[in-house]
Amino acid sequence: MTPTHCVSLLTDYGLEDGFVAACHGVIAGISPQTRIIDITHLVPPGDVRRGAAIMAQTVPYLPSGVHVAVVDPGVGTARRAIVIADGERVFVGPDNGVLSWAAAGPGLRAYELTNPELWLDPVSATFHGRDVFAPVAAHLAAGRDVASAGDEIDPADLVTLPAPARSVRDGGAEGEVLTVDRFGNVQLSITGADLDLIGAHPGATLAITLGRRSLTVPYGETFGSVPPGELVAYTDAAGCVALAVNSGNAVQRLGLPPGAHLRLTVAR
Repeated sequence: MTPTHCVSLLTDYGLEDGFVAACHGVIAGISPQTRIIDITHLVPPGDVRRGAAIMAQTVPYLPSGVHVAVVDPGVGTARRAIVIADGERVFVGPDNGVLSWAAAGPGLRAYELTNPELWLDPVSATFHGRDVFAPVAAHLAAGRDVASAGDEIDPADLVTLPAPARSVRDGGAEGEVLTVDRFGNVQLSITGADLDLIGAHPGATLAITLGRRSLTVPYGETFGSVPPGELVAYTDAAGCVALAVNSGNAVQRLGLPPGAHLRLTVAR
């Protein structure tokens, strides 16, 4: 492949230890000219779904290159290590679905990482981010062909996460909690375009059904559309509807875990 000299990293390693620095060092040692972009290293431990959502929403704004996701509770087990070529972007990580929402274009090519020439030696059973994924990404960013990473596999056989529930019917938009960010904002799988379809526009009031609970929320354009401490719905930077408390924490207020189902309608 043409050298890209750009690698992005997303992990659940945190910032307290040297794990991220070790991955940076491996990449720099193999491909000194490669630029490393840290997406985040604060994915909740083992939260594959959160990692997948962040990856899918961030990668479109990054340069073409090699994108590594290491949220890998199955490290050292029989789960496969993979690389996926998706046009000008290449994805590296475990085959557990963390890449499945970002690498979703037509004509995917996938390979299992079976070529130890691209790994460090020895390989730790518990740190494939450093010993397998980082060196493979560095070699690919430096111009190694994707096919050199290992045996080709059918993309249809890759582990994929179920698509978030989302529908528009009977005058309402239905979906689920997709992610919760560090501010406590609750991102839904429902999009701003879905609300357009049911006639909900900024300035309207939404009726939200949460199981047996129901509440009404103003639909604004930003947090400041309501006074401090008040709940607001808005369309976020990813195009998804989100719930927030101005200067507060919506997930604490509402108690909505990822995957919780909601129905939104225009309040009459």
